Amino acid sequence: MRRPPARTRQAQILAVAAERFHRGGYHQVSMTEVAAGVGITAPALYRHFRGKPELLDRTVRVGLDALAEAVRGADSTAGLAAALAAVAVGHRPLGTLVQRDARLLPPDRRAALRRELRADVARMAAVLRAERPGLAAADAELICWSALSAGAGLSYQSAAPQPRRAERLVRELLTAVFAVRLDGAAPDPAARPDGPAGGPGPQPRREELLSAAVRLFHRRGFDNVSTDRLGAAVGIAGPSVYRHFDSKAQLLAAALVRSRERLWHEVGGVITSASDAPGGAPERTLAAGLAAYVDFARRNGDYLGVMLSETERLAPPDRRAAVDFRRDFLRAWVELLGRVRPEEDAVAARIRVHALFSLVNDGVRNRPHSARPDLGDCLLRLGRAVLGLPG
Repeated sequence: MRRPPARTRQAQILAVAAERFHRGGYHQVSMTEVAAGVGITAPALYRHFRGKPELLDRTVRVGLDALAEAVRGADSTAGLAAALAAVAVGHRPLGTLVQRDARLLPPDRRAALRRELRADVARMAAVLRAERPGLAAADAELICWSALSAGAGLSYQSAAPQPRRAERLVRELLTAVFAVRLDGAAPDPAARPDGPAGGPGPQPRREELLSAAVRLFHRRGFDNVSTDRLGAAVGIAGPSVYRHFDSKAQLLAAALVRSRERLWHEVGGVITSASDAPGGAPERTLAAGLAAYVDFARRNGDYLGVMLSETERLAPPDRRAAVDFRRDFLRAWVELLGRVRPEEDAVAARIRVHALFSLVNDGVRNRPHSARPDLGDCLLRLGRAVLGLPG
């Protein structure tokens, strides 16, 4: 039997690698597993790619090239919405590859990735401002970044929806995002810096370590944070960390548990209260839940980043607990949105909710827009558009 040309084989490898990285996370996927998915041996795989870092780089490159081509080919916001929806469906792993795994690339490749995304957003913003001449440049860029994030939300669906239907739904919600008005957004006088809620008083050492771990693991990555760095962040020697936690992995698990508890306390209760709400109340409950989530995200961006990027580093029982929490949290939103928009089924609701989480989670961490004093109000408006609520 004839072997396929090298270019065809490489395309097969990249498609399998993208799917494996997307589902399991970069650290959990071996070259042998990728080779088996293609139907070749690991030595044969190394004839195409020098190692897993190069494989990750190339899988990200395939998706980014498709995104850039889609943006360059659109000359209207309707065209942008259609093109981005097609990329979201056709390159579904791209969202997680960019938002989670691309941080593992070398610094120069990460910088190049960011430059390319900025160029894509600049082209999108030019199209948007041509249709809306009065739109401020900063507002246009925030809307376009939000559209990219909302489309990337499809990556986090545990099961891929039917492609044509998913593309139509994503196109509709992106069209709504491009139409959002941000002029007159109110500054948030209550915005607080990233970190746990609570008073300014001193914290027990264990709590200080939990806060420092979330911050450092998000900004540097789990593998790049030593116990010495963790200890220095709270004013103790590195080995003293082990007086409070048996391992760095246990510290990560405890930090995520504490943050999940805070998320459920501040947001989950608002959402689940709709189960006993009288008629007409679900929409108000959803609006309250959206406001609570945006507020939580603005104060806990580091946790949301760690939840996204480091869950795979947990021990299996802790990882299952984290995944179960996310599933239950999502289900509560989907059920509530179903009560607000009974004309749509659970598939549509999941696409909208995933898009919302992706938009908000990125929005609070995407500089320089994350420093906007009116970011909270902007995210509320964009979030309502994604959920299909009146403006």
